[in-house]
Amino acid sequence: MHRVIAPMRPLLAVLVLTAAACGGAEKTPAVALTFNEEAWAPPTEKDIPNDSLGASIKRGLYLLRFTPESLPKYATSSLRCTSCHQNDGLKKSAAPLTGSHARFPKYMPRSGAVISLGDRVNYCFTRSLAGNAIPVGSREMTDILAYLAFISKDVPVGAHTAGTDGLIAMKDTLVGDVARGEKLFTEKTCITCHGAEGKGNGPIPALWGPTSYSIGASMAREERAASFIVHNMPQMAPGTLTPQEAFDLSAFINSHPRPDSPGKEGDWPMGGAPKDVPYNTNGHDAHRPPPSVFPKANPAGSLWPNPASIAHPAATAKGAK
Repeated sequence: MHRVIAPMRPLLAVLVLTAAACGGAEKTPAVALTFNEEAWAPPTEKDIPNDSLGASIKRGLYLLRFTPESLPKYATSSLRCTSCHQNDGLKKSAAPLTGSHARFPKYMPRSGAVISLGDRVNYCFTRSLAGNAIPVGSREMTDILAYLAFISKDVPVGAHTAGTDGLIAMKDTLVGDVARGEKLFTEKTCITCHGAEGKGNGPIPALWGPTSYSIGASMAREERAASFIVHNMPQMAPGTLTPQEAFDLSAFINSHPRPDSPGKEGDWPMGGAPKDVPYNTNGHDAHRPPPSVFPKANPAGSLWPNPASIAHPAATAKGAK
């Protein structure tokens, strides 16, 4: 009897702990993951192995660097992945991609659903790049995901790394002034790279207009753009702007027309949209919407819907009633 009962004790303990956690989650302290990010460094291009997997990883990296040139059918704007995810997605202050492979699947409030990393990549293509979704099973998507897995090496699932939320949140939620932002756009040398009309030049992306990011992109939100600006701009002297100046520039940049984002009215289906979202959603009125949006040439291709649910036929029929 002792030989039967003794091996079951660890299992019994696990069951008891599991039941306790399920029955009273708020009373169970969260377990902190032991991950020393300061001692961790993501692998870089020189670390890519010289084999078949390495070839896929390198293709994924080059798709991030040369997105419009490599995928003109899907990346139809002047932006490339590294326009926001700078330094090949490794820069901590510029929406880093490091550790992303360990953070998905995850719940996304904007979608109101748990999404995969492939879903998230397509949200970038359809919104931030104002382009079209890549087939999930395509060679190109597989290569991009291979690179994201490569730069997430040794990051444990669920660990918090810098940039987990995409961009560093601004400590001060301010209100931008469009007129001040227009003046700063010239004074702070923004026009040197982006041009007086915000059209960009070559690898420098357009900040507004038909080839810029869409209204559904995170950058179209005042606080999100301000966060990127204050930490990364101007390129020659990042960190020299005050938070208020960043908000003013963000307000000015986002006061211009930009591409539409089909299906945006379905964002935050559960409510709770951030207050600076520039379009109407469930329970939210648009905050400083742009004066107009450019319609998409391929609305169906530029819409990546929330993940579909597979319901039992009986449940579906019951729900229809």
